[in-house]
Amino acid sequence: MFKKLILLSLLLFTLVGFSGNLKAQTLIFCESVDANGNPEGKSSVFNISSSGGYLDMLVNLREDLNCYTVKYDVYKVVNGSDVYQYTITQDTQLDWRWFWYKITFYDEGKYNIYLYDCNDYLLTSGSVRIQYK
Repeated sequence: MFKKLILLSLLLFTLVGFSGNLKAQTLIFCESVDANGNPEGKSSVFNISSSGGYLDMLVNLREDLNCYTVKYDVYKVVNGSDVYQYTITQDTQLDWRWFWYKITFYDEGKYNIYLYDCNDYLLTSGSVRIQYK
């Protein structure tokens, strides 16, 4: 019994230590992206005019993308459920580990965005709230 407890403790310690070293793939919402791929004005809430406004979505990956396109599925959260709005397709390069896309919003609300690679594998997702000024 004691040996099993020690083995389980070692396994958990190893898993926790290993997972701490992994860099998460992220979708960051920001006002702009600099030449080095750093977000400027990072936030999860943005104010736009009633005629619309834009922001940047910055993607950071753990390894090369290995695709020539990605797609962003945009959903608006209505009464707690995702309601599909549209899909954005972006041309990419095989060796990209970070990239960004300028997205325009016209309506306020909470949006969930899911990013898929060229094989329809979910790479990452994020949520943003859009408010009128």
